[in-house]
Amino acid sequence: MNEIAGWAAPAATMIAAMMTAANLGTRVTGWGFVVFTVGSIAWSIVGLSSGQTNLLLSNGFLTLVNIVGIWRWLGRQAKYEDGSKAAARRSASVRHAPSLFSAGGLIGASVTGRDGEALGSIVDAMLRCDGATLAYVVLSDGRAAGLSETLCAIDPALLNFSHDGVIADLTQAELEGLPKLKPDEWPASLPAREMPATAASAARPLAAQDRA
Repeated sequence: MNEIAGWAAPAATMIAAMMTAANLGTRVTGWGFVVFTVGSIAWSIVGLSSGQTNLLLSNGFLTLVNIVGIWRWLGRQAKYEDGSKAAARRSASVRHAPSLFSAGGLIGASVTGRDGEALGSIVDAMLRCDGATLAYVVLSDGRAAGLSETLCAIDPALLNFSHDGVIADLTQAELEGLPKLKPDEWPASLPAREMPATAASAARPLAAQDRA
């Protein structure tokens, strides 16, 4: 028993650490705490059988912490997530009602371009304090698990939110042409969007007539 616990303890701890650090969603994090619990119980067995009181006491406490993590992520938070998904599904089928999208599901949501190509994922969104509307969304291309990622601020007007995901009115080439953000330096507001060339040329004669 002691030998089995000695192998299970570090294995479970390493697997659980990867599951929670990856931040792959509510349920994956919750099951990470389940595996953490297995590991802390195994470490407690090792501490008890080897006479290491400090190991026994510390992992007994960690077992209680892990149980709280299971309740939070597989209990309360999972119910919240199910509730938001149910509301989004119902709103899509109800006539005369706006479609809903969970704000909690915005962070980490995958974004697809209008040509169907994956553009990246949303890392954050900035809200306007004067109207609680989106000012801009920060998109990461997600390369190398964030080690060499590129960040861009996207105008919410270019995004279509639905319970199926987020679709951007952009292609990969257009995305690459947007200004890049530093990870620790984001703009106070988006720069004004440039008018298409045809609209700009049509506006110039009109402006000249106004001056006349």
